[in-house]
Amino acid sequence: MSEAGGGRGCGSSVPQRAPWSLVAATAAFCLVSATSVWTAGAAPMSREERQKLGNQVLEMFDHAYGNYMEHAYPADELMPLTCRGRVRGQEPSRGDVDDALGKFSLTLIDSLDTLVVLNKTKEFEDAVRKVLRDVNLDNDVVVSVFETNIRVLGGLLGGHSLAIMLKEKGEYMQWYNDELLQMAKQLGYKLLPAFNTTSGLPYPRINLKFGIRKPEARTGTETDTCTACAGTLILEFAALSRFTGATIFEEYARKALDFLWEKRQRSSNLVGVTINIHTGDWVRKDSGVGAGIDSYYEYLLKAYVLLGDDSFLERFNTHYDAIMRYISQPPLLLDVHIHKPMLNARTWMDALLAFFPGLQVLKGDIRPAIETHEMLYQVIKKHNFLPEAFTTDFRVHWAQHPLRPEFAESTYFLYKATGDPYYLEVGKTLIENLNKYARVPCGFAAMKDVRTGSHEDRMDSFFLAEMFKYLYLLFADKEDIIFDIEDYIFTTEAHLLPLWLSTTNQSISKKNTTSEYTELDDSNFDWTCPNTQILFPNDPLYAQSIREPLKNVVDKSCPRGIIRVREESFRSGAKPPLRARDFMATNPEHLEILKKMGVSLIHLKDGRVQLVQHAIQAASSIDAEDGLRFMQEMIELSSQQQKEQQLPPRAVQIVSHPFFGRVVLTAGPAQFGLDLSKHKETRGFVASSKPYNGCSELTNPEAVMGKIALIQRGQCMFAEKARNIQNAGAIGGIVIDDNEGSSSDTAPLFQMAGDGKDTDDIKIPMLFLFSKEGNIILDAIQEYEEVEVLLSDKAKDRDPEMENEEQPSSENDSQSAEQITSSSQEVDLVDQESPEESSLNSQPESLSPADMDNAASVSPSEQISNPMENHETTSLDGECTDLDNQLQEQSETEEDSNPNVSWGKKVQPIDSILADWNEDIEAFEMMEKDEL
Repeated sequence: MSEAGGGRGCGSSVPQRAPWSLVAATAAFCLVSATSVWTAGAAPMSREERQKLGNQVLEMFDHAYGNYMEHAYPADELMPLTCRGRVRGQEPSRGDVDDALGKFSLTLIDSLDTLVVLNKTKEFEDAVRKVLRDVNLDNDVVVSVFETNIRVLGGLLGGHSLAIMLKEKGEYMQWYNDELLQMAKQLGYKLLPAFNTTSGLPYPRINLKFGIRKPEARTGTETDTCTACAGTLILEFAALSRFTGATIFEEYARKALDFLWEKRQRSSNLVGVTINIHTGDWVRKDSGVGAGIDSYYEYLLKAYVLLGDDSFLERFNTHYDAIMRYISQPPLLLDVHIHKPMLNARTWMDALLAFFPGLQVLKGDIRPAIETHEMLYQVIKKHNFLPEAFTTDFRVHWAQHPLRPEFAESTYFLYKATGDPYYLEVGKTLIENLNKYARVPCGFAAMKDVRTGSHEDRMDSFFLAEMFKYLYLLFADKEDIIFDIEDYIFTTEAHLLPLWLSTTNQSISKKNTTSEYTELDDSNFDWTCPNTQILFPNDPLYAQSIREPLKNVVDKSCPRGIIRVREESFRSGAKPPLRARDFMATNPEHLEILKKMGVSLIHLKDGRVQLVQHAIQAASSIDAEDGLRFMQEMIELSSQQQKEQQLPPRAVQIVSHPFFGRVVLTAGPAQFGLDLSKHKETRGFVASSKPYNGCSELTNPEAVMGKIALIQRGQCMFAEKARNIQNAGAIGGIVIDDNEGSSSDTAPLFQMAGDGKDTDDIKIPMLFLFSKEGNIILDAIQEYEEVEVLLSDKAKDRDPEMENEEQPSSENDSQSAEQITSSSQEVDLVDQESPEESSLNSQPESLSPADMDNAASVSPSEQISNPMENHETTSLDGECTDLDNQLQEQSETEEDSNPNVSWGKKVQPIDSILADWNEDIEAFEMMEKDEL
């Protein structure tokens, strides 16, 4: 495995392109070598207490498994509140959830290898006999291909893996003759018809008896599947091929993975949530690491470990880089849009992302794993369980909790990687909560609402397959397990597949198709385990130091004792704390006060600034309390300002030769000056101001007189710039971002605020352009000197008469025009797109009155959309509000009068352009639905 910043060997390095069995085995052993690196982060847990907790897990499993066998078997699942089995068709339909049920004793098959891990070998032998005797895989029932693969096929293969292990040991399973494997092969062939699509992506459902598309099958009409559904097959299908020698299973699973990789969004390297299985078009274009995508990423990395194919590692690393670049906002993991990855697609997270810290441990990227895990643990401490979905300020979004095991999984892997007994305490909390809140007389019941503690008559099979396995392994010593767990890899359902499969029946072509699709940075791929000294550099409190700032991230209550002390200090003449409404980013004293309160300013890559509070960095507990209050005030202040003045985006249209209105740039509005939505547009030639920052009286007033002045962001307030160019006689102003490379393609627009004073004296229109868009105008000036633009609330029709009159005077002029327009073609055309896209893409971002407008000293209200980092982080972007009204306001934009005008040989076909626009519009409409 590789560490985020570059890995070194654990023990000894594995050479690049080492034999795959060695690489796979070394990858598996990385976690072992990291175990018990240090134990100083928390009080060590005695062996006696660990054994006691391990025995408690065994008793809990017996309670769940025993009640299933007594009250539910041979039904698929136990209904723990009514003490009976759940049989498909005999209970009210729960929709897609029931697609996991196939009348094949699901819970028993899913629990097979758990019995062996928990050292219940006799019960395992009895369970295998029951499966062989009672289970029928030829039922007339429509099931999920994904769920059947990970739970049933995976359960049979995991059971087979441990059955042959026990047989080799010579005590149990001496009668076993690969019967579970034969059942797995039978099931594999029943699933193969689902892959009968042009893309190779499987149908999401199949009838176990009749297959796909037959009238009696009652399925085969679906067009969409989730990315995880199509991309979480390779471990089970490849294992089935390696066990049996039938290569067809691995071939089909590889083809599906290859297709998903080919269809990734090339500029962001992200994948969407759902995809059309026939065309390969993305249906839902939001991307994250939770529901719908999660195990796709997991299986890319684990396929490399199990199969030794380096293309899987390369793909995983490419995706992982994109995840950490766009989705990861430590400690949060927020969904984004695959085409505009700087824009968050939602303001909540789902519980399935809790697996991701465990995957990061396998990757070797420990720090963000610790951060996200700790955030999730704080949510659990507040609600007793992890809600199915929760907001970025940790309120419950969906209150259910079906006893999911992903958090326990990550806890186990973090303990294996760090040896920190803190994670044993986390596991102890999970055990206590399960027994206190979920345990019922007939098993364990899912939580219907974590806020009220109400139950649901449901105990999913994954609860026995995964939860008890990870909890037991967390507390077990090596000698407590009858086999070496490190010889196996966990599937997404925690089934165990042996690593020796990497060298068995290798008849599958290992052509590396990855580099056919992308050029990869070799530095991103390491072929050795992460060195534990790199993970924890000479600091026994490493993990604790990462966790500490997140300890109170969920609980924002203020200690009353501190408030009383502060009130007493006011009466004794102490200076009152800094209030958000008074804060000035240019005031050194204010910046020093922020530092004292533990508040720091983080400058983001897109030029914006984020405020973060670390209470432990405050000078005192009183200062920490003041910092918390300041952050909350800043959030409220920004939210109020955005509600009061949230303006739609504006347009800067280049109308002079050779553009003639074809180039339209999306511009941010100002909360002062001429309102372009209420007055006629402003048209004029552009001229650069001197000084370029516009922060003092202009030295070239004759150059900007009667023109639209270009000024650079930075050094002073926006309003001050506007006054200076207005005094010089300018009829309008365009502020160009000083953050090189910024673009409206990747960052939400923001609106320029005033300076906290009366701005009624500013009469000219002011617009803001990011660097990429601004450079288009600057390059045009260099080429043509005279450049005329139109400032308006929306793009206007091009003028065909002017276009005919002002043809380029020479062939060179024509070529130059083509050069500029084609180089900026993508941003120009996208910015000229339909009004719906413009409105939805451009979430105006308000700058508070106290803001400086330069990237180096902007005030906290110019924020990234991340609403929380560590203790408290201001999120002042604001969500898109009243989108329908914005769409209505923008919908009057007229179409181009002549869309077929040629721009030269490199012009993008109009059909392609319209297809791109429609794709983004559909994506944002889908994002509005906010469905998991």
